[in-house]
Amino acid sequence: MIDAASRLRLEDMLKHARLARDILGSLSFDDVSANDEKRLALERAVEVVGEAANFVSSSIQLAEPSVPWRDIIAMRHRLIHGYAAIDFGRLVRTVQEDIPPLIAELERILNTGA
Repeated sequence: MIDAASRLRLEDMLKHARLARDILGSLSFDDVSANDEKRLALERAVEVVGEAANFVSSSIQLAEPSVPWRDIIAMRHRLIHGYAAIDFGRLVRTVQEDIPPLIAELERILNTGA
């Protein structure tokens, strides 16, 4: 059973993961690097995914080991605290490669959790 606070955080994660995917769309690394608005929007969406993940209860995190909770939260910390040295290639790869399976997992969790 998912507690109300964790459900809200999971929904935030899903919403912002979808936003990150949609912001990136078919843009390349060069496209993102050259467009401050897209870059900042992409950074912010991924930051919120990590911030929300940090507030999902530990019992849910333990029950859902297929979600890389630590990596998601660590990415948020890198974006927030290392803002002057963000690896945009890594950010783009994360959104391209890691966000689609995360979206699928979050949808599964939210659809199967009571």
